[in-house]
Amino acid sequence: MREYELMCVVHPDLDENALSEMVKRISGWVTDNGGTVLKADVWGKRQLAYPIRKQKQGQYVLFQVNMAPSTGAILERNLRFQEPILRFLLSVK
Repeated sequence: MREYELMCVVHPDLDENALSEMVKRISGWVTDNGGTVLKADVWGKRQLAYPIRKQKQGQYVLFQVNMAPSTGAILERNLRFQEPILRFLLSVK
């Protein structure tokens, strides 16, 4: 098990309920594949450095997770298909 950081930039128009549901969904993908979520920190809405999909703002969410390296590929595949997620970055801590 390795420790990873996952930063997600989510669509700025999501309300609090939809954002918390997205956080639960991502956490569920990690735990379903044998990992653990150490921390899920919602940073809130921030200005983007450049427009992504015609959006100038995004809601940032930082996850700290322990998971096997093979789980990273599954997690990235699931994140790619989520429409509200503008960008994400998974890195080894």
